[in-house]
This record gives sequence, C-alpha cells and structure tokens, in this order.
Amino acid sequence: MTKADIVNEISKNTGIEKVTVQKTVETFMETVSGSLVDGENVYLRGFGSFIVKKRAEKTARNISKNTTIIIPEHFIPAFKPAKSFVNKVKNNVK
Repeated sequence: MTKADIVNEISKNTGIEKVTVQKTVETFMETVSGSLVDGENVYLRGFGSFIVKKRAEKTARNISKNTTIIIPEHFIPAFKPAKSFVNKVKNNVK
C-alpha cells in the first residue's frame, strides 16, 4: 500500500476531499520525522512507537581494499509495533 492508496482509502471512508487528506497525511509524516530528528520518540497507543535507536561504534571491513574501518556510533529511526497490533497481524495474515 502506497501513500496514495492510504489517501484514497481515508478519503473514501470519511468523505473528506483527497487534497485535504493528502495534506493531513504529509503533515503527520513531517511531524513524526521532525520529532525523531529532534530526538523525541512518538507514541501512538494501540498502533506502535516511532523511536530513535542508538547504534554502537563497530569495526567493519572494506573487502575490496582489504582494510578495516571504524563505523562511529549513530542513531537510526525505528518502528516498534504495539502488542495488540502484532497480535492482529499474526492472526489475520494468510
């Protein structure tokens, strides 16, 4: 399902114009990503959490040059689904 599919589905179910729904969905995505960039987690009860995870520093190898490189610690965005959401998916996916 794409963002356009989500906009169409919400518009169809609510009767709100697609342009308004699209603006709302895009604003939601901008708000979530902005919060994560600022280091704030976003919690949506019953759905899940958008969180910032810290990756530790690690040593890696560049195989083509046969050298060792250090990857510094960094942060990545992640999604942690709510238990109720996970259970719904487990029981309904074919």
